Amino acid sequence: MVVQPEGTPCWADAMFADVEAAKRFYGDVLGWSFAEASTEFGGYAEARVDGRAVAAVVPPMPGQEGTSQWCLYLAAEDAAATAARIRDHGGELLLEPMRVADFGTMCLARDPGGVVFGLWQAGTHEGFGAVAEPGAYCWAEVFTREPEKSDAFFPAVFSYRAERLEHEVDFRVYDLGERSVLGRMRMTEDFPPDMPPYINVYFTVTDCDEAVARATERGGVLRFGPMDTPFGRFAAISDPQGADFSVIDLGSTTGEPPKTTGVA
Repeated sequence: MVVQPEGTPCWADAMFADVEAAKRFYGDVLGWSFAEASTEFGGYAEARVDGRAVAAVVPPMPGQEGTSQWCLYLAAEDAAATAARIRDHGGELLLEPMRVADFGTMCLARDPGGVVFGLWQAGTHEGFGAVAEPGAYCWAEVFTREPEKSDAFFPAVFSYRAERLEHEVDFRVYDLGERSVLGRMRMTEDFPPDMPPYINVYFTVTDCDEAVARATERGGVLRFGPMDTPFGRFAAISDPQGADFSVIDLGSTTGEPPKTTGVA
């Protein structure tokens, strides 16, 4: 597997107070199996599909207990240099670049609008072993109430080119070269006022409605959808411990993709 260009989403994990419950839920909903948790790295348990790494779950570290949430990691060629750019452009480092054995170097940061994300400089662990396949990551979107801050920050740090969706919603796409790698959505009044900004991670499923049924039967909450789009049929879900994510059937598309306009 080739290490992804800087700024490409390359990994996702989440902290759960009840890791075993999280394993059961995502195992049933997304078909994940789990490697044996590593006590050396705080109980970090890698999720796999057909033997390939797709995500991870881990217990919270002392002082980080609270609502669970998925964290998306963006590839960094040099985590220290990227961390410096994050500071230079108004971001905050929540965890300074830290080497994780020979697996790689991680960092946690927050953009000026409050969106938390990670950096991953690959070592022996290069990131997702599968993408856009059933059970695997396929897309993510920054949800923020201050889109102007995210739109200034992320392209400056990662050299993204921004495209504005020609639609009534305030949505932008961040591109690397000719490839779209991340979306940005303005949070409207439809979102609960106490809901913090976050990055919504999409996992691929073969049938969106079946995945929603499995999730809600196991204590998940349907937040939106299922809805047909030109990119696939998707739904937004909160898992039983409060972590938000989406599922999408990439094979069920409806209509033509909306046009986009470049943003200077």
